[in-house]
Amino acid sequence: MTPDLLPALPEIVLAIGALALLMFGVFAGEKSTGAVTWGAVGLLVVTLVLVIAGPKAASGFGGGFVVDPFSSFMKVLALIGSGVAVILSARPAKTDGYARFEYPVLVVLATVGMLLMISANDMISLYLGLELQSLALYVVAAMDRDNVRSTEAGLKYFVLGALSSGMLLYGASLVYGFTGHTGFAAIGAQLQGAHGPSLGVVFGLVFIMAGLAFKISAVPFHMWTPDVYEGSPTPVTAFFAAAPKIAAFALIVRVCAEPFGPVGHSWQQIVAFIAIASMALGAFAGIGQRNIKRLMAYSSIGHMGYALVGLAAGTVEGVSGVAIYLAIYMVTTLGAFAMILAMRRDGRPVEDIADLAGLSRNRPIAAFGLAMLMFSLAGIPPLAGFFGKLYVFQAAVAGHLYVLAVLGVLASVVGAFYYIRIVKVIYFDEPAGELDPASLEQKVVFALASVFVVIFVVAGNGLTSAATAAAKSLF
Repeated sequence: MTPDLLPALPEIVLAIGALALLMFGVFAGEKSTGAVTWGAVGLLVVTLVLVIAGPKAASGFGGGFVVDPFSSFMKVLALIGSGVAVILSARPAKTDGYARFEYPVLVVLATVGMLLMISANDMISLYLGLELQSLALYVVAAMDRDNVRSTEAGLKYFVLGALSSGMLLYGASLVYGFTGHTGFAAIGAQLQGAHGPSLGVVFGLVFIMAGLAFKISAVPFHMWTPDVYEGSPTPVTAFFAAAPKIAAFALIVRVCAEPFGPVGHSWQQIVAFIAIASMALGAFAGIGQRNIKRLMAYSSIGHMGYALVGLAAGTVEGVSGVAIYLAIYMVTTLGAFAMILAMRRDGRPVEDIADLAGLSRNRPIAAFGLAMLMFSLAGIPPLAGFFGKLYVFQAAVAGHLYVLAVLGVLASVVGAFYYIRIVKVIYFDEPAGELDPASLEQKVVFALASVFVVIFVVAGNGLTSAATAAAKSLF
């Protein structure tokens, strides 16, 4: 029987387009890098339109692939994140000598994996999407082949990623062995009828959560993040910090809500522990960092912890809070990385926080925008980041997770220190020398992100409504 291909039309178009770009790059040679880069951006935009215009509810491939408002919302975020990351990479890759046509193609293929992950409705399709994304990301991390730090980052990511994939696959095999099903709906129905999950299912759930926690760099599976963020080329780090996190988090939410929804008490404890550990490590470990990319790695770990607070509530409000939080996090992070990519002096990239000293005197508008992004990441009202944390903490309180909410607020206070320190360096430290002019792409992304975090308080209703509708489709 022919599978219904229509629900997967965006993924099919993106995959065929990636292969076409690859063949064009192979035959045209290295001079095709610019054309392939902007071709990849155009392809991602076309896919975004197909996702938005596609069916609101559908399934295909024997129920292994599902389209619903939640998947559409997360796919839009992932596609925007990937597209912006490709745009930001165009100028720095050419300047620093690692511009290759393979990079945008690999990003597009990783995005195909992300879209499959977000729509996965079966343990097998989950694993296929996850591996398609991961294999592309391992190569992208080591894209700057002449840089020892970049190749080391790619190797670390590959070794630890293979370990996490093995754990996830082992967990899925345990769940299959004890329930007899791989489909999410069938597993949920099996657990719904049981008096309680068997020990084997609980073990399987723990291994699956461990494998997925690695993908969002949640503690205690975060060990790869600081080294990979620091060692990878900065455009690659910007990509890692945005789109893959969205896809992996969407997968965690779906796995918890659908197949394991009937045994919520089992995974809520796991999620709450990971959330507390991630928030704490992200807050305290970031304090001593001097490299801004490494600081953003610990920031990312902490923010994944805050988002997990909403998931731990296990309610529509919690998942809605997660969706809003991830959207705000992605936009703010991409804006911050646009500024980090613009940190160049005498044609060479600089990565120390101290290199931002005196930015307020040389470029007051850029300094103000970066300060707003940092305040938003810290969760200071009335910026967007404050509302992201407000929604997830409200969901935790409504779910009677008072301790989790209080610990989240305390971690947020501690973490605010290193964001405010960056603002202090920008405005009060002695100038370290003027930075080179930023590219047009960097200016546009930075400006849009800065405006977003400032006006969210008056213009965020559309995002909030879409997130709520996405969350309701899971319950």
